[in-house]
Amino acid sequence: MMVIRPICQNDLKSLYRLAEKTGVGFTSLVSDEAILQKKIDGAVRSFNKENVTAPHNEDYLMVLEDTTTGDIVGTCGILATVGLDEPFYSYHLGTITHASRELGVHNAVPTLILNNDFTGFSEICTLFLEEDYRHSKNGQLLSKARFMFMAQFPERFTEKVFAEMRGVSNEDGVSPLWESLGRHFFLYRLQRSRRTDFPRQQAVYCGTHAEQPGVRKLATKRSKRRTGASA
Repeated sequence: MMVIRPICQNDLKSLYRLAEKTGVGFTSLVSDEAILQKKIDGAVRSFNKENVTAPHNEDYLMVLEDTTTGDIVGTCGILATVGLDEPFYSYHLGTITHASRELGVHNAVPTLILNNDFTGFSEICTLFLEEDYRHSKNGQLLSKARFMFMAQFPERFTEKVFAEMRGVSNEDGVSPLWESLGRHFFLYRLQRSRRTDFPRQQAVYCGTHAEQPGVRKLATKRSKRRTGASA
């Protein structure tokens, strides 16, 4: 059976194994044990956090477990907000037109404008599924679990939610965007910036895992609210 549950402290080894398979450009799951442990710590804290009335810096990470083998074969995550602890950058793709009727000139120039437009928004992220399990709608289960979690606990997220898509890289791991833009501003190769997380591009709960403390607390709180029970 496939079960989605919150990540636990003893999942580091399995998470690292998955991170090694993500490839270039998957900036939210890097094969670095220190970074992964920090991510696990943050997720455990976020799931255990009580009395949340508004989203802040919570980081929810869930895993897909094959209960037959005990293997963790996929991940999905939600950041309650971005850009509050450190700037979150994105580019707006636009157009500037230079035209003159007298000269018969009309030139449309594509532009990239650096911005922080997504500051404070929730982000769905870290969606990865091991290749051997990319069947039987396991990927859809991973993706939709995040929306089910947000629907159950709307006070923990913003009304607007966005997602980053992995950029294009060739077979050698070379990113055209990085080569044309990023490397002119940072003295790092793309692979190194990915590993060090600089610059940053950066359960659903199932009955069989109700013993997970963070989920149990959240579910109990929501159940009491819906039934009118007192704490």
